[in-house]
Amino acid sequence: MEQNQAQSGHPKGLYLLFTTEMWERFSYYGMRAIFTLYLTKALLFDKALASAIYGDYTGLVYLTPLIGGFMADRYWGNRKSIIIGGIMMAIGQFLMFTSGLFYTDPAAATPIMLLGLLMLIFGNGFFKPNISTMVGQLYPQGDRRVDAAFTIFYMGINLGAFIAPIICGAVGDTGSPADFKWGFLAACCGMILSLIIFIFLKDKYIVAPDGKMIGGKPEVQVVAAETPKGEEAGGKRVAIWLGVLVFLYLLFKGVVGFDIIGSFIFACTFAAPGYIISDPGLSKIERSRIWVIYIIAFFVIAFWAAFEQAGASLTFFAEEQTNREVFGWKFPASLFQSVNPVLIVILAPIFAGLWVWLGKRNQEPAAPLKQAIGLFLVAVGYVVIAFVVKDLDPARKVGVIGLFSLYAIHTMGELCLSPIGLSMVVKLAPVRYSSLLMGVWFLSTALANKVAGDLSGLYPEEVRKEFAVNVDDFSLKADTTANTVKLDTAWFASQQPDSTILWKVSTTADNKPAPVEKEGVAKFMANLTADPLIDFFSKSAAGNSDKLLAIEKVKAPAPAVIPPHKLKQILVVGGKTKYTYAVSADQKNAYVLKMTPDELNKGKFVSVMEVWSLDPTKPKLFGTPITNLYEFFVIFIGLAGIASVILFFLSKQLLKMMHGLR
Repeated sequence: MEQNQAQSGHPKGLYLLFTTEMWERFSYYGMRAIFTLYLTKALLFDKALASAIYGDYTGLVYLTPLIGGFMADRYWGNRKSIIIGGIMMAIGQFLMFTSGLFYTDPAAATPIMLLGLLMLIFGNGFFKPNISTMVGQLYPQGDRRVDAAFTIFYMGINLGAFIAPIICGAVGDTGSPADFKWGFLAACCGMILSLIIFIFLKDKYIVAPDGKMIGGKPEVQVVAAETPKGEEAGGKRVAIWLGVLVFLYLLFKGVVGFDIIGSFIFACTFAAPGYIISDPGLSKIERSRIWVIYIIAFFVIAFWAAFEQAGASLTFFAEEQTNREVFGWKFPASLFQSVNPVLIVILAPIFAGLWVWLGKRNQEPAAPLKQAIGLFLVAVGYVVIAFVVKDLDPARKVGVIGLFSLYAIHTMGELCLSPIGLSMVVKLAPVRYSSLLMGVWFLSTALANKVAGDLSGLYPEEVRKEFAVNVDDFSLKADTTANTVKLDTAWFASQQPDSTILWKVSTTADNKPAPVEKEGVAKFMANLTADPLIDFFSKSAAGNSDKLLAIEKVKAPAPAVIPPHKLKQILVVGGKTKYTYAVSADQKNAYVLKMTPDELNKGKFVSVMEVWSLDPTKPKLFGTPITNLYEFFVIFIGLAGIASVILFFLSKQLLKMMHGLR
């Protein structure tokens, strides 16, 4: 009787892990909801650079589970790894809050932000794979409830992800760059709450079906039994694959030309799976099942590369191209990121019940087929939004229905793919490699997020910020002869932006060769370590910076050279920032002076001069320009659609390779 009751419900430990993961995901998604907006609005990075940083961060977040999985399987166990990871992430979110305090001084704020991101990346690596692995360990082997359990667990993830953008967006994405820090602080509080819940309740509820504690320190014998020859052979294999990792990194970096982070992620994508599959102690069935994980993980890259546009290009689309007014209230763009998780919370019980209902009738689709369906649905979501924006005038905005429909369809695709993938890894992985193979599974997500960031850089911009300069770093002098004014903050700020003013802009760099264009991490590091003005203007040895930029007023009537939809992107209304701007005589650039109260020095202002291209060069994919949003979204239709068709035809063969598991 007790056995029947146990089989009809779920262990209490599932709901503890549900709550722990919910608050950890609140922390992650709360920060992520405002991250690219913080980079572009507070630290003044351009969209391409912000997308690159976003892709690098989210890529590394899903790469470090390899380290966390290895440490848990060999040394620490799941419980200790989760606690260490949680502490690191709480520190990381606090450093993000500290960065937000110093946003008016990017030279100070950026290194603090980077340290915070580093703590978040490694903390997530110890936390993420181990809590997912423990869900499967709550059930006896072969239990049909595991898929449903992971769907319920996934609902916890998305409940946190639903609440996060609402709270962190409400306090952080207010239109004032000074408020981003409060969003990061809210994310920090969520991580601390997750830690408290897990630490105090884990011993009571995280137990196996027989009542034994799970997730403790692994036995030493596991390491010795790794290969028939013991630790010596295992150590030799580790050395070989570390050598392969270094070789592949140098190949991708030096020959292929990837950036530092991209090269490392791609190298790990080959080396880590190779280390596991080369273990001579694996049986034929174990090796076959591991190959299934690898093959499906490859196709999952296409899913997440398209899906994870939510944090980058789709956020830009929501900010600039979507009408967000409801009953006179203009809600923040970050709020759109709550659509997917709230639909997960609503639909997850339905999908969990559907899998159980079909399973009782032996009609439940196998994991590979479910994931092919998920890929197909993400392609359908982009078909909908591509139809909405086809032939759309850039000056017009679309209604919320188009973006909402995309998120709704993507949510159904996610429920067919992501929780099923977690369950599949737990079922197919040998016990001694359970956490490490979960790390390999997340490695595919790491690569996908890196690709997602790069693809987001193809977003066709109507205007683009070329660079921003803190003008307080230069001596400013006025010279009103011949209607010319050297870069004088006070004078420039007195020119009200009631209408477009036409200017002729000349610099001492007019005859200077253009600097070499940097990409990816190189561009990011150049932004951190060098003043952009040095690359653009020539500064005299004597430091006569007043000769750097001259703005001459043109006496002819000024035409309306900046369309309103472009002007709204350049001058983000809201907060305490004051603006004034001018347009170059060739009408190709806008020069904007932004003055923001200094949060650290009351009564003073931080003055920044921005140069915007009014007709930027369109990005290219394989040499083909991406000129509009329709062409941009078609990229993801092709990516996910082709992957879904191929996986569908492979699903029967993959099912055979699973040897009785589904």
